[in-house]
Amino acid sequence: MSETDDLHLGTTAGQLSLRAIERYAGREALVAGDRRLTYRQMGERISQIMQALRARGLGRGKALCQLGSNRPETVMLRIAATLLGIRYTALHPLGAVDDHAFIIADSEADALAVDPHYAERGAALAARSPQLAHVLGVGPCNVGADLLAEADGFAPAPLWDDARPGDILGLTYTGGTTGRPKGVVHRHRTSVNSVLMMMAEWEWPREVRILVVTPLSHAGGALVAPTLVKGGTVHLQEGFDPDRFLDCIVRERITVTWLVPTMLYRLLDHPRVRELDLSSLELVIYGASPMSPARLREALGVFGPVFLQLYAQSELPMTVTTLNTWDHDPTHPERLSSCGFPVANVQVALLGEDDEEVPVGEVGEICVRSPLAMDGYWKRPEETAAALRGGWLHTGDMARRDQDGYLYIVDRKKDMIISGGFNVYPKEVEDVLTHHPAVAQAAVIGVPDDKWGEAVTAVVVPKNGAKVTAEELVALVKEKKGSVQAPKRVEFADAIPVTAIGKPDKKALRARFWGESARQVN
Repeated sequence: MSETDDLHLGTTAGQLSLRAIERYAGREALVAGDRRLTYRQMGERISQIMQALRARGLGRGKALCQLGSNRPETVMLRIAATLLGIRYTALHPLGAVDDHAFIIADSEADALAVDPHYAERGAALAARSPQLAHVLGVGPCNVGADLLAEADGFAPAPLWDDARPGDILGLTYTGGTTGRPKGVVHRHRTSVNSVLMMMAEWEWPREVRILVVTPLSHAGGALVAPTLVKGGTVHLQEGFDPDRFLDCIVRERITVTWLVPTMLYRLLDHPRVRELDLSSLELVIYGASPMSPARLREALGVFGPVFLQLYAQSELPMTVTTLNTWDHDPTHPERLSSCGFPVANVQVALLGEDDEEVPVGEVGEICVRSPLAMDGYWKRPEETAAALRGGWLHTGDMARRDQDGYLYIVDRKKDMIISGGFNVYPKEVEDVLTHHPAVAQAAVIGVPDDKWGEAVTAVVVPKNGAKVTAEELVALVKEKKGSVQAPKRVEFADAIPVTAIGKPDKKALRARFWGESARQVN
């Protein structure tokens, strides 16, 4: 590499953390229950963990999988691995054991680090993963050596960074809803770009006190880096309990949080949410799955104009479009159905089946060019070529664009229903159903039908104490969207199944009707 290339390298993801530790040494960095760590204390512990990992021969070019809970050690181990140049992969705590075993093997992991809370699963994974050179407990447990005890044997030392901006930072595995999970390859420069874009585009409060209740292995973890860069405090909770969540907001004067729509729905239906002083909240970020516009209007009435929606995916981490707080304007109700406007440094095109851009107002696939884009899928050249064809990253999400440039996702390409030869986008039907005052949630799928090919079928969760008939809901959709989109069948349920990261699990819903068929079109 030439000196000119070095001149324009930029920074690594680890150097963002180093800067924060040096700049905000005396501020509070991590809080979990009664534990409160300053940036200085966090840095000292990261140094000890780095030395323990290095003593085991784990450094640049090695790979580590971590099965961690929402605790400070999970954050610190991830930063330590990043600074050492270790290729990092987070295992979702609610993921399947088979998927975890596959990821460990597929990612060519040298080490597995397991939180004591998941010791039983960790032991099962270690037994199924003979290629692992190191199995480590992040604290005392019956899974391998205690990494934290080993770290205690080292005195805190100045932190260092062995990584390069072009190194692979880690692999993020997709949910695996259509087969085996795929490892998305991101380099340090991708992560740095993501953090800088989040800081530039999002409306961060002056004092950042963020409450993270979603797993650190996913979006919750991605919010740690920008918070640290801004000198904020990360408050960690394991799992989402509405009462515990609300109590923390009041007690700690939380200013920022991240929620998936199903969590927000639970809060809106909680009896205490309208009784407490939640005025400290200045920014509530939501995403991961579509939000019902009707429930979003309800949320604006409860929490105020504090909502920011992001649209992204594993292949394009954290922010492709944003619907900022000022876009959540009840006088423009159509905007509440939008996923927002493309952020700076991102090109978005809506492409048709011929990979040509569709006219304004028509539906096309969201395709992106950006420094955020993945390098590809780990060890999957054919799928990488398909996803990156034509110089665009093809997201698989279908959307239309309005005259002002706002995007409206109509559905995942694979979720589109073809009924009687017509395309039906489930999200458009779901938005109508959840507009009914008696409906809390709705999920729409296609099921095999001899007459229609696929019949539009709605699974509806009524609000507590509310009553509505299937006939009313069918009539409502027919009035708003026409007879093609109207459900041929409506089922009522107490809840809609969700995936490990809180998205409606349409695979589970379809399984009732499609059985073991891999080809879920009819």
